[in-house]
Amino acid sequence: MGFEFIKKLPTPAEIKSQYPVSDAIIKLKEQRDAEIRDVITGKSDKFLAIIGPCSADNEDAVCDYLSRLTKVQEEIKDKVLIIPRVYTNKPRTTGEGYKGMVHQPDPEKKPDMLAGIIAIRNMHIRAIEVSGLTCADEMLYPENYRYLSDLLSYVAVGARSVEDQQHRLTVSGMDVPAGMKNPTSGDFSVMLNSVVAAQAAHDFIYRGWEVKTSGNPLAHTILRGAVNKHGEAIPNYHYEDLQLLLEKYSQKNLQYPAAIIDANHSNSNKQYEQQIRITKEVLHSRRANPEIRSLVKGVMIESYIEEGCQKIGRDHVYGKSITDPCLGWEDSERLLKIIAEEC
Repeated sequence: MGFEFIKKLPTPAEIKSQYPVSDAIIKLKEQRDAEIRDVITGKSDKFLAIIGPCSADNEDAVCDYLSRLTKVQEEIKDKVLIIPRVYTNKPRTTGEGYKGMVHQPDPEKKPDMLAGIIAIRNMHIRAIEVSGLTCADEMLYPENYRYLSDLLSYVAVGARSVEDQQHRLTVSGMDVPAGMKNPTSGDFSVMLNSVVAAQAAHDFIYRGWEVKTSGNPLAHTILRGAVNKHGEAIPNYHYEDLQLLLEKYSQKNLQYPAAIIDANHSNSNKQYEQQIRITKEVLHSRRANPEIRSLVKGVMIESYIEEGCQKIGRDHVYGKSITDPCLGWEDSERLLKIIAEEC
């Protein structure tokens, strides 16, 4: 057989029972969920800054980074709502390389999925405790979502997952905002169809159960740029792209039209320092057009303590990405304050 069944993993309910959250976290998440929901629905005019490492590879460094975000959040709380990126699984285009903490709690050791599940839950709990901020994660594996569902305030579905039926239907059962990225082709219709599916109610099979969902009206779009047939990056954050997305939204019967702009990936051609310029342009487009201002609810930024990236190895630099390159802390702090001034 091609499959080797190594060990049966605990269910999400069992993991949650073994690693429970405190009453304080439950209350904080309720408050944060309400604040973020109000931005997506338009009840609040605050701007979302979904910011953090490309991948959360080290608990200590991630929590150190989040504690720094807390101080900035207090300064800009009247204008900006920070949602830290604590991404625990990493999609790989070829299937090779580091796949995130859920696979390898220690990037230099072999995969251990049970240890990974425990590690990511513990890290998310600690992240909330040290920062007072509930976080975002990417839903790479729909069946894993419920290991963290009582901790996350935002979920992203990636460009390679957004066409998948199980991802779309799982989002339809969430009660927090979920951003559906455009596929790598850049096709807006694929992205919007995923939002249509996610906002609707469904019956399907999930984790060995027949389930029924009520639909997630907070599902929305994320523009992350595209790649053409020659492998060249095509940005889609410009004013004309936002105007086109407005038009496409108007053709769909969707609740709460909303978009987040991913300032990295194909929008920056992974030139991480360009995230500063791209964010400023997005803010300018919002000021130029009230409809775009209403549509664009925030930006997504890849940022860590140290700028750039590094390979996994002995000469590891604390707080530096081991996947895609990120903005360093000083630039990130300045950018967050610029956002507060200009949004």
